[in-house]
Amino acid sequence: MTPLRQRMLEDMPLRNFAPGTQQGYIRYVAHFAKYFDRSPEQLDLEAVRQYQLYLLQDRKLSPESVNQYTSAVKFLYRVTLEMPWTQDCFPRALRPHKLPVVLSCEELMRFFDPIPSLKYRAALMTCYGAGLRVSEVVALKATDIDSQRMLIRVEQGKGGKDRYAMLSPRLLAVLRQYWRATRPPGDYLFPSWRANRHLTTEALRTACRDAALAAGLRQKLTPHGLRHGFATHLLENGTDIRVIQVLLGHSRIDTTARYAAVSPRLVAATVSPLGVLDRKAREQAHRGGPR
Repeated sequence: MTPLRQRMLEDMPLRNFAPGTQQGYIRYVAHFAKYFDRSPEQLDLEAVRQYQLYLLQDRKLSPESVNQYTSAVKFLYRVTLEMPWTQDCFPRALRPHKLPVVLSCEELMRFFDPIPSLKYRAALMTCYGAGLRVSEVVALKATDIDSQRMLIRVEQGKGGKDRYAMLSPRLLAVLRQYWRATRPPGDYLFPSWRANRHLTTEALRTACRDAALAAGLRQKLTPHGLRHGFATHLLENGTDIRVIQVLLGHSRIDTTARYAAVSPRLVAATVSPLGVLDRKAREQAHRGGPR
């Protein structure tokens, strides 16, 4: 292992980077160095730009993947190598803005009912019923379910933060049914077939995709889409957006505010100013016109 790689590996845990993020950063930097057949210490910002273009134009990678590479090399140069380069030196690829899939209540019933596996059904209902990220769901332990206070404890969620999520009576009933029927071994609520390991995020994503197909849903659904549905439906039911922010574990309120843009019910219920204009014109005519 080179001293530079070792230093970067030491820098990332100091900033609470998740293990998956650390592995991704190291992989992107290694590919960057291999492309030029040089140590990153010998490369400059022009090399960063050339590699971005290579990923976009030759490899045809998505803007999200290119931006992950950009984040990795930005961390390398600004933190590990302490280069005096500003944020503007690392432009990010523009991503097309797409609204997340949010199922209606009827579609959710169709989605959950035919799932044959109690484990996957309980895990996916936790994604929707508590608004947890897929990585948070699979890592849950039985001791994280607090039925006395009707809370779910999320340990070391995104950003290395602990928080509490809501536990509804309906979700508690589903989890108890699953627990009594399977008695999962070990600490994890949703264990893997491998000893002392939890279910993988990819396995849960696959189960979600298969369930959506079995339910005849045309939309492409992911566990994160169920989390979107949790937030959107809470917003539609009048829950304060600051409460939703806490439940989702968002650091910034503007991240949570995006859900207002994906709620068809809120959009449909909003009164157009044109309608207000028409109403005022009729009221004015009823009073005999302007005086």
